[in-house]
Order: sequence, then structure tokens, then C-alpha cells
Amino acid sequence: MPEPVQPTVPTTRALTGSAAAAGAEAAGAAGVVPTERFAARTAGMTASEIRALFAVASRPEVVSLAGGMPNLAALPLDSLAAEVADLVSREGQVALQYGSAQGVPALREQICEVMALEGIQADPDDVVVTVGSQMALDLVTRIFCDPDDVVLAEGPSYVGALGSFAAYQARVVHVAMDEHGLVPALLRQALHTLAQQGITPKFLYTIPNFHNPAGVTLAVERRAEVLEICARYGVGVVEDNPYGLLGFTGRIYPALRSMDRDVVYLGSFSKTFASGLRVGWALVPPAVRDRLVLAAESATLCPPSFNQMLVSRYLAAHDWQSQIKTFTEAYRDRRDAMLNALETYLPEGCTWNVPDGGFYVWLTVPEGVDTKAMLPRAVTARVAYASGTGFYADGFGSRQLRLSYCYPTPERITEGVRRLAGVLEAELDVMRTFGTSARPAAVGPTPPRNGPQAPSPHTP
Repeated sequence: MPEPVQPTVPTTRALTGSAAAAGAEAAGAAGVVPTERFAARTAGMTASEIRALFAVASRPEVVSLAGGMPNLAALPLDSLAAEVADLVSREGQVALQYGSAQGVPALREQICEVMALEGIQADPDDVVVTVGSQMALDLVTRIFCDPDDVVLAEGPSYVGALGSFAAYQARVVHVAMDEHGLVPALLRQALHTLAQQGITPKFLYTIPNFHNPAGVTLAVERRAEVLEICARYGVGVVEDNPYGLLGFTGRIYPALRSMDRDVVYLGSFSKTFASGLRVGWALVPPAVRDRLVLAAESATLCPPSFNQMLVSRYLAAHDWQSQIKTFTEAYRDRRDAMLNALETYLPEGCTWNVPDGGFYVWLTVPEGVDTKAMLPRAVTARVAYASGTGFYADGFGSRQLRLSYCYPTPERITEGVRRLAGVLEAELDVMRTFGTSARPAAVGPTPPRNGPQAPSPHTP
């Protein structure tokens, strides 16, 4: 298995005499910190391609199929405004004060009720509330991973997770998926190969339901097998499940945590209520809880009491399950609009999955088209997407891209796909005319690389 290329870290050099003084003076005058002052771990911190897109994609003339922003139009804003006013009036002294690093007790009890829908039996004492589930993932990585540790992740994987792993200098080994999610045989093979090198990964990071970005769901019959394989090799499991209640068929899949109490489970209200409140959580084994609370306390002292109490009031006073149903109906309509537009407009050679929940479609374009290189031309044509390379730690994914249908209206989705199809047709016309490819030809036999079936270089 090839070792991933490690980022080059500037070495610290001692400046002496007038050179040191001149350098310090110049740095101070310019307001620039010399790079040798930064910690080595910052070398892996780079802006995600998706974040870099936001400034451009937010322009009104651009149809953004890039970001995964929830559509909040269906929220009962008037009643929420009254709830906010009443919270400040009745409990403002508590809501606007510091709170517990572990989170508001009443909300932790309600979180257990939410997770029960997925078959999870949990104790509120084992729930740690965080500032969004991204913070939970960052803290879990912080307490488990030393530099050069290995983490397993599906290929492709959530860009925010890859950012956290890189920040703590963990190496990512991708395991391929197919239309039924993570492939157990490839997971077993990856672990066997690593074991032969004397490497035990710290954990498997997985998004089993309505995957971001691939849109696939881990088959129920594979879930116990994945857990058994990880247990056999002594590897932990981190289950990230922000989309689990957003299925389009009404089916709620059993959480991995419902099958194994040692699984670290990450959840969020960002997709099922309001992303701007930044309220997520981690359900962890008791042996992990104390360290996670200490890590959370050192990061933020405590999650905002006001936001937690507002979420708690919402869960107590509103029919939140019906609200989720309203959300999923809107997302299903948008999903259908996207699938219809893809079928109508895209050129031959494109393939995509049909998600049964969540926010995303994973698209593979014809051989020779590089989706990252094509992105500036797409933005010029007033449409934005997320190129596939951003979802891999190893540079793969140049033939893939992620399309998000959660936020735009069905009409905007249709128009966005029409514009994207025009950009693809132009790329293909150039290739047909000049016989050029957007990337160099592969050496040796090329395996099939369609959609979520695309293998990672780390697995045969």
C-alpha cells in the first residue's frame, strides 16, 4: 500500500544578528506572522474547496448546487420568535449565563428520546452536547489521534472530517463503497493490509445513512458485519449520522450504536431543526465521556446555554417529528427535480446514484473530464458544484462531483443542471475536437470508477 505523501513543513531556523532584527521588523510592519512560528500541525490545515466556493456561489445570479445548507423556509418562524421572547423573559438569567461543559440536562434527556427512534438506548449522562457535530468530531479526533495515526474513512468522505483528521496530523486510508455503502470485504482487506504493517487504525469514521457526499446508505445486513470486522481488528467506530431521520420512504435505519454500545455516535440538530443554532452532540461510552468533556471544556468552556434551551423548548412544545416530515417532503421534491433534470440534460457517459434520503447526488462524468479543472468554467456559466477531489484525502475523485438539492427551489435546480450540462458539453466538444484529455492517461489497467463504486487507490 503506498504511503500518502506528507505535507512539507517549513523547518524552524534561528535568525541571528541584523537579519533577525530586520525580519522581525518587516514582519511586524506588515502584520504577518513568520511561518516558522506556526506549529507543524498547521501544515495540514487548508481551506476546503467547498468553503472557498461560498463567496462565489452566494451570488444571486449563480445557481449553487454546491453547499449543503438546509432549507429553513418551512420552519414556524412566528412561533419560534415567540419562544425566543418567552425564553429571555422567563429564563434569561439562566439562558444568557455560563452553563455545564456537558450540556443542559433537560436537552440531553430529549436527545436520548430522539436517538431512540433509531433503536438507541442511551443514558443522558453519556451525552455530551457540542457546538454542532463538527465540534464533536474534532474533539473525538483530538482525544484519540496522535500525529501519524491512521483513520479509516469511506472513499469519498465528508470534507469536514478530512479537515479535522488533517489538523491532528492523522493519515486517512479510504475504503471504497458501492451502491449499498461501505464494502465489508474491502474493509477487511484494508485492515489486514495495515495489520501486516503493524498498524492498528484508531477508528473507522462512517456516515451510514444518506452519505455525504455519495448519497448511498449502508445496507442493514452489512452493519453487523462492519462492526464485527472492526471488533476483530481492535478498531473503534465513529458513526456520524446527521441525516438519519431525513429518509424519503419513511424508513428509519437502525444506528450502528444500537448494535454496539462501544460505538461513538455523533448527532446534530442542524439538518432536522436549525443549522445556525449549532447544537450537536456525541453519545460516547462512559470510559470516553470524561475525557471528551474535558476536551470540550478546554475548547469552549461550555456550549451556549441559550441555543440549547431554545432547542429544548422546540422539542418540548412543537411537533418536531411532523416538522421533519415536512422537511423530507420538500427535499424529496427537490431530489426528484434534480434526477429529472439530470436525465433530461446531461450528455452520454454520465452516471449518478438515486438517493433515498439526505441532501446529495454523486455524479460521475465521462472519462477525461476533470471536475476540479472544469469548476471555474462552470462558475462563469453561473452554476456551482463541489468537485470530487475535495472529498478524498489522497487526490482521487477528479471524475466525480457532488450536487446538492437541499436548498435551491426545484426550478432553480432544473436551471442549474441545464447550465452544468452546457459546460460538460463544451468540455466534451474540446476533447473531441483536439483529442485532449483533462488529465494524463493512467498507467496500467484502469478499474471501473463509476459514482460511489469508485475505488480508492488504497484498496484494490
